[in-house]
Order: sequence, then structure tokens, then C-alpha cells
Amino acid sequence: MPATANFLAVDLGASGGRVMLGRWDGARFALEELHRFPNGPVNLLGRLHWDHLRLWTEIKQGLSRYAARYDEPAAGIGVDTWGVDYALLDRNGALLGNPFHYRDPGTNGILEEAFKRVPRDQIYQVTGLQFIQFNTLFQLLSRKLSEDPQLDLAKTLLMTPDLFAYWLTGETVVEYTVASTSQMLDARTRQWATGLLKQLELPMDILAPLVEPGSVVGRLLPAVAAELGLSPDVPVIATGSHDTASAVAAVPGLDSKSAYISSGTWSLVGMEWPEPVINEQALALDFTNEGGVGDTFRLLKNLTGLWLLQESRRQWQREGRQDLDWGQLIDQAREAEPLQSLIDPDAADFAAPGDMPAAIRSYCQRTGQAVPESVGAMVRCCLESLALKSIGLVDAVQALTGSRVDTIRIVGGGTQNRLLNQFIADASGRQVVAGPVEATALGNIMIQAIATGHLDSIAAGRQAVAESTGRDRYEPLPDSRWKEGFERLNSLAV
Repeated sequence: MPATANFLAVDLGASGGRVMLGRWDGARFALEELHRFPNGPVNLLGRLHWDHLRLWTEIKQGLSRYAARYDEPAAGIGVDTWGVDYALLDRNGALLGNPFHYRDPGTNGILEEAFKRVPRDQIYQVTGLQFIQFNTLFQLLSRKLSEDPQLDLAKTLLMTPDLFAYWLTGETVVEYTVASTSQMLDARTRQWATGLLKQLELPMDILAPLVEPGSVVGRLLPAVAAELGLSPDVPVIATGSHDTASAVAAVPGLDSKSAYISSGTWSLVGMEWPEPVINEQALALDFTNEGGVGDTFRLLKNLTGLWLLQESRRQWQREGRQDLDWGQLIDQAREAEPLQSLIDPDAADFAAPGDMPAAIRSYCQRTGQAVPESVGAMVRCCLESLALKSIGLVDAVQALTGSRVDTIRIVGGGTQNRLLNQFIADASGRQVVAGPVEATALGNIMIQAIATGHLDSIAAGRQAVAESTGRDRYEPLPDSRWKEGFERLNSLAV
């Protein structure tokens, strides 16, 4: 086996995707972006969908660029995406319609309907998953109750990354880490929760076989390989196919004294743990136990993240403020008065796309706070609220595990927001280590390198990531106003 290798990572997020080349030289990874493209919901007659055919076209364009630029054969291809969303295939293997977007309103009110059929605590005892109305389980129940004909026609259900792996290889399997986001997996047995699905009268024969991260799904279909200019011998490898699983796999220095934040459109706050934590306290705190790489679990909670600022910036651009780049937004926030207005990032007010600044102003007015009018005040409100909500979750996961958290390790695109990172350090009184930015792509590639024998363990992979990337450290600056802000945030009536 050659000491060097080139791996291709298809990394799809809720707001954008890219195809990345990861070059392994035997000691370090070097990343090169081959292709980047936007992603987002398509509104069709009031329903939100993903445009998976366009995404497939973009993926192929990115993979083709590798073939056009490099003579070396690719050592592997891995696909990771956001969780919970899925596609249905008919008996001929064809896609049944455009898959729904997790923010589609079709699941509004579905949790109450589910709990009428199976009590909330019973679902949690099996799945150990946080209750969010767009989890796959509830999306399927919504379609069943609305008598969606596609559900009757479906032969196979694939989670989003597995759909693209299927189009590459012709193999229909579901990777374990992304399956664990569905709320259809038994957290203890790591198998489909068929008993729960039977109670909810949901189809079980559409569930594809599960595979572990690091498994070879298959080789490129000859027609696909020819179109892309790649060898049909290239293996498609199930990475941590849920993007958070790949991101956490690549966190340098992650240990039992560290919490992580995968920071992006969503913030995922938690700890890596050797077993699921399923008890009354975890249920009360609504924490989730998602599958991780290397026989671990990600005890975490989803928190609305930089979506607040992304949507706000889109609104300002619609209003003609094209001049507001991210650097200017942060500079204006830094100059604004601290801790004047706070919001609960997870309030229903902020879930849907639209005029986010108006939603934030309305929330602050309704909760009796100063209403942020300037751009700087609005951005600072979002960042301070996100920092406070994040450290509340760090304290909660510390209580659930009984392990003292000394360091918060932040990875993902949010690591570039230095003001937010400093706020998290200040609000928590803990050291923050931020980086790498490209944790998801690195984790994807790292799992491929382990699968192909270029690395021998997760620990070795994390060390290689540490040697390949830079990280920033933030020391907490004492300020008693954070404690008051935390108490104020917790008391908000939402």
C-alpha cells in the first residue's frame, strides 16, 4: 500500500456543499477545495423540499474536477450530510419525488400526535434521542397520517448521504451514525427500532441494512465512473455519514474532560461518551444520544446556531444592504452595548426562513426587553444569546456524565467567529480551543484513511488532524454580567 493517498470528501450542509480533496502524505492531511455550491430549501406550493438532482449534478462536477486535474487514482470517496432527512425509492430504485426539507411545515403538531400513540418516555427509552418534530420518525408519521401516496409506493428508505452513495454505487445501505439521527434506531442494540415502528404502524420493510462507519459501501458504477473520468475500482466508503459524526471524529484532544461544539448553521453541544445516557434526567433535559465513530456515542443537544445571523444577513441584503459582509457585522457587534437584549435561539419564533431581524425585535418586545434596532445590536444579541445557551448545555452534559468539563473545543465554520468564541470562554469561565474549521471534511477523510489502512485508529487520526491544522485558544475574561445574563435568559417566557 502506498504511504500517500488522495481521498475525496463530499460534504453537504444545510446551506452549502463542497467536494474536497484530502491529500495524505503519511503524516498530515492537506485539503483542497475542488468545487463549492449553494444549498437550501425550495418552496413549492407552501412545502419545502431539497433539490437532490441539482445536488447530484454538483457532486459529479466536483468529482470530475479531480479526474481532470490529477493522474493519481483516488483512494476513496466518502459522503457526509446533515441528518434526519431521507429519500424514498420505488421498486425500480427510482427517486419518489423531491425529498422534504426538515423545516417543512408538514410536521407541525406531529409530536402531540405521536405521543397519543406511544408515550414520550417510552420513545426515549428506546431511542435516547432529543425530541424535534423533524426527526425522521415524525416526518414519516406525518406522511402516514396525511395518507401520502408516496409512502405506499416506497420500496426503500435511504438517509440523505446514503442516497448519494447509492447513486454512486447502486448499493442500498444506511450508515449507522446518520441512522442514529432518525429516532428510528434502538440506541442500545444499534439496530432499527422495529418494535417502536410497529407501535406507530410505520412500514418496516422499507428500511435498508445498516453498515458501520468505515465500511466499504461498494465500487463506482461503471457508467458513473466513465462519466466522472474515474476508475470503477474507486471504493465509496461510509464515513461518519452524519456531518456531526465526521466533525467530532476530527476534534483534536477530545477527551472525558472536554465538551465539543460543532458550530455552524446549527450548534451541536455535547461530549463523546462510551455508552448512551438514557435516564429521567437526560429525558428531562431533552438530550440526545447519537451514534459516533469508534463505538462511541455523542451525548449532545442541538441548538439553533448561526442560522440566526445567516437569515438576518439575507434579510438585510434583500433590503439593499449588500455591503454587510461578515467582518463588518462582527465589528459592529463588538461596538454595541453588551447584554442589552437576549433571545432563546430555539424559540419557535426563529425556526422558519424569513425576516429574522423582525422576529428578533418582536421577541424582545414581547419579553419586555430593550429592542435591538441597529445591525450591531442585533448581531450582538444573537451572539451573546448563543454563547449563554451553549454554556448552559455544557453545564447540563457535565451533570449528566459526572465528568468535569475543563475545556470547550469548537470545530466547524463557527470557529472563524472570534467574537462568539470569546463570548463562550467569558460566559463559561473555561478555556476555549477553536479549530479546525474544516473538521467535517477532515473527519470524513480521516475515516476513509482508517478504512483503507493508511491510519490505524481514531486516536492516530486525531493526532494527524492536530498536526495538519492550526487552532486558536481563548482564555476567559471575568465579567459578572454574564452570570446575570444567564439567569435572565433562563427566565425568559417563550
